[in-house]
Amino acid sequence: MQVNSGTNDAANRYKNAIEQLSTERSGTETHPRILLAVSGGPDSLALLLLAHAVMPDRIAAATIDHGLRPESKDEAAFVAGLCADRGIAHHILTPDQPITGNIQSAARAARYALLECAADELQCTLIATAHHSDDQLETVLMRLARGSGIAGLAGVRAHYGRIIRPLLGFTKAELVQICADHGIEPVRDSSNEDDDFDRVAMRQFLRRNPHPFDAFRAARTASAVADAVEALDWMVAQLATQRVISEDSQIRTDAADLPRELQRRLLIASLQRLAPEMTPRGEAVERLLDDLGAGKIVTIGDILCKGGDVWYFSAAPPRRTV
Repeated sequence: MQVNSGTNDAANRYKNAIEQLSTERSGTETHPRILLAVSGGPDSLALLLLAHAVMPDRIAAATIDHGLRPESKDEAAFVAGLCADRGIAHHILTPDQPITGNIQSAARAARYALLECAADELQCTLIATAHHSDDQLETVLMRLARGSGIAGLAGVRAHYGRIIRPLLGFTKAELVQICADHGIEPVRDSSNEDDDFDRVAMRQFLRRNPHPFDAFRAARTASAVADAVEALDWMVAQLATQRVISEDSQIRTDAADLPRELQRRLLIASLQRLAPEMTPRGEAVERLLDDLGAGKIVTIGDILCKGGDVWYFSAAPPRRTV
């Protein structure tokens, strides 16, 4: 299946990507079983079609029905029919609780939790999603607009835990064409046109305005930043063994004479020694760094932080009640 003259065959490109990601994420397992997240849109249908062409005996598919739109049930049934025609095991997954609050964030969390559980039940080592190079460009620009740090500018990771994204080397147009080549009309999610969502607003901005941004160049930048983040993570892990010390009921951290980015990361590592679930970021971390550097005593969450040349962290005393 040729998607563009002068380029490699789409199935071979997918195969190369999946082999590289599988080797990186599944260790000694040569041919891991993979759960495909398929919504019925052009991106995930192309993922399904490419995987079926390359590795039909090692895949299962799952569609998440959040119950947020009246048509979602029919869309899940549409994907189920396509899978049945190709002999692919398919499962429709629904959240136990209604999606509330920040809809996109809550739906994303529910989606990945459901996929993780399904992968365990189906004995799938990896979970593949259909993020592509246009998604990467949108993500990098969105996070740049938000003032994200280096980790945010790494964009969509090619792999994270057991999640892999083998289509980051494909454009949206290529994925749409793959569906057309198979004579399949993908479903259209109306929420993808709702510019109240940041990603949709960025997508529409790029669509309406002439711009110099190229999806593949953005992907190269994001990949380089991701490599830098990985190197920093490795460096901080080494530093933490020497500079973050547990003493009785407190954590002692010596971050003196380190660049601010390493201080920031050692600070987060110190806090997570006491509260693993804590994920401070952005302005909260910057303020705490400044306070510790100024020798102040401050509280973040339930942790008491004492600054100076050496930092100390311990459980904050119970708050007084009136």
